[in-house]
Amino acid sequence: MSLQSTDPIADLLTRIRNAAAVGKSEIQVPTSKIKRVVAEQLKKNGYLADVREEAGKPRGTLIVTINKAGENVAFTELTRMSKPGRRMYSSAVDIPRVKSGRGIVLVSTSKGVMTGGEAVKGKLGGELLLKIY
Repeated sequence: MSLQSTDPIADLLTRIRNAAAVGKSEIQVPTSKIKRVVAEQLKKNGYLADVREEAGKPRGTLIVTINKAGENVAFTELTRMSKPGRRMYSSAVDIPRVKSGRGIVLVSTSKGVMTGGEAVKGKLGGELLLKIY
């Protein structure tokens, strides 16, 4: 199995979706800076239970806890918006709302990865990474 992926964010999201579908509560993925930041944002907004990183050679491992034992998954849908073949960018005024504000959009801005609401408050546009609700 190759450790390299064309789209590391899509790989992370697919692993999370697949694990949630079969009832697993924890996954391990090869770590990268963008995966860590995306997972931390999802944890901060209450969609993941825990995110931690273990050092290793040649690359560390990101351990993502989707939900605690006995609890349901905190999200219904997790979708990658911008893809390598079709990047999606948005200005601050055009950042979409997900399910009338019940979900979030993660946006990669010049100040880092943040939710759509934070980007609108900071008047920052950027690449639309994913939506979750």
